Amino acid sequence: MTLPSNTMQHSSPHASAADEHIAPAPRISIQAFCETVETAAAIQGASEDRRLAKTHVNIQMGGIAAALEVFQTTATSNVIIIETQRDSRDLLSGLDSLAEVCDADTKVLVIGGLNDVILYRELLRRGISEYVIAPVGAMDVVRLVCGLFSSPSAKPVGRVIAIVGAKGGVGASTIAHNVAWSTAQDLKLGTVIADLDLGFGTAGLDFNQDPAQGIADAVFSPDRIDSGFVDRLTTKCTDHLSLLAAPATLDRVYDFNPDAFDSIFDTLRAAVPCIFLDVPHQWTGWTKRALIAADDILVVSGPDLANLRNVKNLLDLLKVSRPNDRRPHYCLNQVGVPKRPEISTDDFTKTLETAPVAVIPFEPQVFGTAANNGQMIAEYSSNHRTGEAFRRIAQLLVGRSEIKKAQIGMFQPLIQKLLNRKA
Repeated sequence: MTLPSNTMQHSSPHASAADEHIAPAPRISIQAFCETVETAAAIQGASEDRRLAKTHVNIQMGGIAAALEVFQTTATSNVIIIETQRDSRDLLSGLDSLAEVCDADTKVLVIGGLNDVILYRELLRRGISEYVIAPVGAMDVVRLVCGLFSSPSAKPVGRVIAIVGAKGGVGASTIAHNVAWSTAQDLKLGTVIADLDLGFGTAGLDFNQDPAQGIADAVFSPDRIDSGFVDRLTTKCTDHLSLLAAPATLDRVYDFNPDAFDSIFDTLRAAVPCIFLDVPHQWTGWTKRALIAADDILVVSGPDLANLRNVKNLLDLLKVSRPNDRRPHYCLNQVGVPKRPEISTDDFTKTLETAPVAVIPFEPQVFGTAANNGQMIAEYSSNHRTGEAFRRIAQLLVGRSEIKKAQIGMFQPLIQKLLNRKA
């Protein structure tokens, strides 16, 4: 008898990253004992994935024998990964010996070479968390480890989407707020906007809100963070949209450790389907971490040389830092300022080797009036073509494939081309 195909954990890393939404693993320790360099390399690659960013991974060679030697004198980790080429009898005997030196709550993953459903059932009966057949890739390991801490009955983990400007003043916050509003209003998904520009954030103004509390109260009270506390800090804007506003005051200096926002984002993930991060244009440890850890990223750019350089630098860095994720998206904003020399969309596409998801024209009357009224573009003018662009960006970022075709002028060719490619 052989294992059914659904126990085989083989897949293309880049395809799975684009198609799957994998919940990040918590802060745990992982020790892996490998017999082949290929498996060791896969686990090393997994340890560099953003979903395992909070874990501490140690890899050594030697399989079960090495694990037995190590755990004779040291405490066991939260997760043990064992690679073994032993036959069934030796494998079970070795794992029985390992059980004698392991903590009862340690989770054990076994990577073996035997495709035998009887062995698989026996391993599960003995408390092994999962058995998979070699070879495995980095994303297989990520999926396995993260799956250990995701209950099948748990609610889906929220999707974190980071939106950042390639340069100050390109309208990234305006686009973040409009796309988030469209996600809530048009897609009917529960959505939270987290305004991370604590000193100068505009989300409160854009949504005509002036909350007494917001995200600063959470980041400065890390010991109090739980779902109830964060919920009390959010301000409800519509039935599906809430806001974690920035104080937008300068009575404090907003310097943070790189992991300062982690617990806030984790709490939001557990409660809300979509979390939009309005990331300020600054390069710090925590802004870099927020971008790398996000499930999807949109970079907003103006049509000039400095923006082009910055977009390229961001995309290149994020590609290296997120090897198992799809490439971040970018859009061009404020295109067509009278008498201003601009770099064309074609030049952006050639340089970056990908087209923008939208090209949004410079329309100061529409955007200015909406901002002064505390409205989104679609609220100010329900049929405006830019509102349709925001809807399509929202569909793309939240992974909705049921895209309705619409004629939206200059936005249609670029957006539809990207959406067709994704589908």
